[in-house]
Amino acid sequence: MSAVGELTQMVSKRKKGGAKAEHPDNKPALLFMTPWLLGFLGITLLPMIASFVLAFTDYSLLAPPEFVGLANIREMIGDTRLHNSLVVTFIYVFVGTPLQLIAALALAVVLNQGMKGLSFYRSVFYLPSLLGGSVAISILWRQMFGANGLVNQLLEVLGFTGMPGWVSNPDTALSTIILLNVWTFGSPMIIFLAGLRQIPEMYYEAASVDGASKVSQFFKITIPLLTPIIFFNVVLQVINSFQTFTQAFVVSGGTGGPSDSTMFFTLYLYQKGFTQFDMGYASAMAWLLLIIVAIFTAINFFVSKFWVFYDD
Repeated sequence: MSAVGELTQMVSKRKKGGAKAEHPDNKPALLFMTPWLLGFLGITLLPMIASFVLAFTDYSLLAPPEFVGLANIREMIGDTRLHNSLVVTFIYVFVGTPLQLIAALALAVVLNQGMKGLSFYRSVFYLPSLLGGSVAISILWRQMFGANGLVNQLLEVLGFTGMPGWVSNPDTALSTIILLNVWTFGSPMIIFLAGLRQIPEMYYEAASVDGASKVSQFFKITIPLLTPIIFFNVVLQVINSFQTFTQAFVVSGGTGGPSDSTMFFTLYLYQKGFTQFDMGYASAMAWLLLIIVAIFTAINFFVSKFWVFYDD
């Protein structure tokens, strides 16, 4: 066989191999994805569709849903308790989230100094993130900040007597839940710590040679190079904060009290759907929450181009 003929056969084989590569067999991948797809359809997509349909109905869970059009939306516009729940939720999100991230970043910077037993401290500080959303911790928090709780006992030792119950005072009840949210800083702290370890040491060495102080290095090197991680934590924690439910439910005993000072949007949604059996209205509220979260997420992504710095 001539050299030209051999070359032609090689090219032909390569073309056939390329054709096969362009159409891989996806059946194994689909097989492994089947549990996730079934869960997505049965637990996420279908309930979302059902919720969207029920948002335009009057549904009491005890009788078939009755189509009412935009009546639930009009009711939300005039619902003062819903408006209050939005205010409470916004305060919780826009006060608690920055404080939580500041605490997480500060501790991550401390742990990044190369101390001994880093793995132990990292596990200990991450633990509140695992337990903070549990019913047990919420009950413990309510006892600690009660009229005869541990916090008032410590204040009494310091000379502060006659202190009221923090969770039973409308002026301080929300603050205790915000403090609980700040205490669960472990998850963003671990992410910050991972980001800090990715910053090349040569930047700090060059800055030290130029006479830059540690504070100057932090704001001119650490923060700019850490902005993608900060952005990720901001988006994640804002979404999680809007969905907070357990802490408010347990600390307030499911009432949102005192005086609706801890009536989170999710708690009011729960009351409407499962206490007052107004599932149509609760479904409309759920979609309102989805829209609010989507709007703030979109805003975060839009403004990120002005303060988040990537390698390029």
